[in-house]
Order: sequence, then structure tokens, then C-alpha cells
Amino acid sequence: MFDPKYRITGKVAKALMGIEADRQIVATLPLTAPMLDSLRRTARLLSTHFSTQIEGNRLSPSQVQAVVEGEGNFPGRERDEAEVRHYFAALEFVEDRGDHPAVLAEKEIQNIHGLVMTGKAKPTPYRDGQNVIRNARTGGIVYMPPEAKDVKGLMKELVRWVNGSVTEAELPVPVVVALAHYQFATIHPYFDGNGRTARLLTNLLLHRSGYGLNGIYSLEEYYAANLDRYYAGLAVGDSHNYYFGRAEGDVPPFVTYFCLGMADAFAKVRTRAEEASRLDAADQSPVLRTLTPQQRQALGLFLRMKEVTRNDVAAFFKLPARQAYLLCTRWLKAGFLVVGNSSTKGRSYRLADEYEGLVSPAAKPVTKPRKPKPKR
Repeated sequence: MFDPKYRITGKVAKALMGIEADRQIVATLPLTAPMLDSLRRTARLLSTHFSTQIEGNRLSPSQVQAVVEGEGNFPGRERDEAEVRHYFAALEFVEDRGDHPAVLAEKEIQNIHGLVMTGKAKPTPYRDGQNVIRNARTGGIVYMPPEAKDVKGLMKELVRWVNGSVTEAELPVPVVVALAHYQFATIHPYFDGNGRTARLLTNLLLHRSGYGLNGIYSLEEYYAANLDRYYAGLAVGDSHNYYFGRAEGDVPPFVTYFCLGMADAFAKVRTRAEEASRLDAADQSPVLRTLTPQQRQALGLFLRMKEVTRNDVAAFFKLPARQAYLLCTRWLKAGFLVVGNSSTKGRSYRLADEYEGLVSPAAKPVTKPRKPKPKR
């Protein structure tokens, strides 16, 4: 049973204090929709580039951006392009799911893996055979994960432990998330895509626990810059076999690494957000905080288009047309959108007047929004 006994060290305690301080400061900084959109997009591109780079992806940051924007066409790099598109879609899924206060479910993890591997949020089954991790240079076995017959039970234990730990709050959230990352890597439930899925699971748990920072941070950037320490923190000790040491592995090194990385990422977010806020004195945060994360994300679409159709919404969020229609309908009822063109074939939507100021440079930011209708 996964039940690590972890005591916070001085180095981790210092990192946790830095994380909390930066989180509080970022939460109170003046925000505008264009600023938030720019910071979030930069963070997603960084996360996508560095997380796929760790797995051997050869695309540069500018090429990653081109692929994400639908302009990439790099002969011989088709697999790299697919990895980038899939990871970016998975990040969007994680941020959307992070808005749901529900407990972690195995199906969510399987959906994340489905996105990583195929670009579709369909749950993928765990591996049905043995996999091994080898040294890329020598070919020697670095780690042999648990047998396939034990994977399902171990994953259920992990999900149970995460939900229990978040509820009991005996450990700080960053420590719980670090241990969840470590144990997922330990179980290695898939033949491929485990690293990317582990990093996305980390993001999901942080978003859901109030550490999402509006999606404007990138832990993957720290991982890539400190890759040797990343793997060292996940090391298994004397034996490469799960059943001879990893099951009772030494978790402090990875927890320390993770918390230091999170502190580094949050400090960078604070610096970037402070710089951005100084460039724009307008404070739209009172209005922005009345919106759901998905509605705040939708402002990025309205920064580019004054009126949108359900097909525009579907393309922006990568949703089927029917789901996009239902989303627009819910937002109409919630008072977030109003109908622009009411014709059946050309039906379009625009932001309600009190939110129009968030995306209109000529409009003064609204600082006293009316009491919002219930979020949907």
C-alpha cells in the first residue's frame, strides 16, 4: 500500500514559504484579459516545448509555436509535430478539468494519457505486459516497474491516497503532488507516455488545489533545465527492480527537487506578472475573478474576434460542435454572452456589455461588475 511517511526538511520548508508568498502576490496583482491571455499562452508553449523535449522531441520553441498555431510543416518531423499538438491539447484539458472541484478519478488520468498519445480525450487501458526503462547510451536496465497484474491495484491505491491526503491536509499540497508524481513514475502504468502524463497529472492536481496561477506557470521549464536532478530524484537505489527497493524507495530527494522547482517556477511567474502589470495600469481583476477559468480562457478568443459562432468556439476549445453549442447556451443563460446575429444559419455571440471592457482597448475597465449569475 502506498503510504509514504514524509517529514518536511528545512530546504523544502523554505521552498514552501516562497511558493505561498509568490502565490499570494500573483493573486493580488492587477490583471487584464490581454495580459492574462499572453502570459497563459507563453506558459503553455514553454510547457509543451520543454515536456516534449525531455522525451526527445527535436522541434525548437519557434517551431512548437508554429505547430500549435496550425502553421507548422516540418518534413521528417511529423511525429514531433503530433507530440506537440497532443501535449498542448492535454494542457488545455488539464486546465479545464482543474476548474472542477471533484476528487481525482482514474479515468481522468487515462484521458490525459489518451490525449498525450492520440490527441483524443479517450481513456486508455493500462499496459498488459512488462516494460523496462533502459539507459539510452548503454542499453542497460535502469528500472523495471511492477508487473502488469499489479498495475491496476497500485493505481487505485495512488488515487485513493491522493484524494485522502488532499482532504486530510496533513501535508502541504506541493508535497502531496510531488509524491503523486513520484508514485506514478514508479508504477509506470503505460508502455509509453508515462513522463508526459505524470507531468500533466501534476498540473491537474495543482490547478484543482488552488495552485494553478491561472495557468501562467511552467514546471516543465525547470525539469528540462535540471534534467539530471529530475532523474536522480526518481532513482531507485541499489536495485533496478520495483519489488526490491522501489516499493519502499527514498522519496525525500524527489520531493526536495519538486518543491525547489515549483518555487523557481512561481518566482518566475511573479516576475513576469509584475512586469506585465507595470506596463498596463488598468486593473480588471475584480471582473476577471467573477468568471470561471474556462470563461477567462474564452476572453482570448474575443481578443481576436468581436463576435464568434459556435464553430469558432468549437475550434478554440477543440470541442465537437454540439458541445460548443451547449457551452454557448449555458453562457447565454449565465449572462456572460449575448446573441449578436440571431439568424438560424449565421447565429453569433458576443460578450455581454459588462465584460466587453475586458477585451476592448478603447473601453474603460469595469471595476464594479454587477453581481454575477451562478457559474455554469
